[in-house]
Amino acid sequence: MKTLGICVGASTISAACLERDESGAITLIDTRIEAHHGNPRRTLLELLGGVDAARYDRVGVTGRRFRQFLNLSSIPEPEAVEHALGHLNGRGGNLEAVVSAGGETFLVYTLGKDGRISTVQTGNKCASGTGEFFLQQVKRLGMGVEEATGLARSESPYRVSDAAASSARATAPTPPTRACRRGASRRACAR
Repeated sequence: MKTLGICVGASTISAACLERDESGAITLIDTRIEAHHGNPRRTLLELLGGVDAARYDRVGVTGRRFRQFLNLSSIPEPEAVEHALGHLNGRGGNLEAVVSAGGETFLVYTLGKDGRISTVQTGNKCASGTGEFFLQQVKRLGMGVEEATGLARSESPYRVSDAAASSARATAPTPPTRACRRGASRRACAR
């Protein structure tokens, strides 16, 4: 039996083809990881465009946010981690923790003696300093990193709004794409 597993992450789309033989042994046949640059839909369609769906008996999707937009069977990431651990680690206490380091989150799944997740620890910032937000906005502006940083050094910032109404919005950065929609030049948006 062949299964296609897809993880729709904050910055990448990952796919893995697994095959279970008659004895129950699972073999990893193929993997692909593609950065989606803020457009997971396009990247997923491109990735699946080369897949012969008739080859697979099952397809499963995981991911923290985008999996809900797909009309495919899906499971939450912690459940997928537990299934993978069961395959790789058995149900023993060989591991104490598993790290899930994505483009927007950094999670530590602490494992109990039964090999299952007992607690989850995470940082308090969505991108946790990865720079992913910046890279996605630069890509949406149709620029490369070198061009955006060069413009940022040479331009005056574009003022998008005054003080935010709530403290939550006061600390959130304003996406440069919003500034461009409000009439700022592309050069100013990069600033």
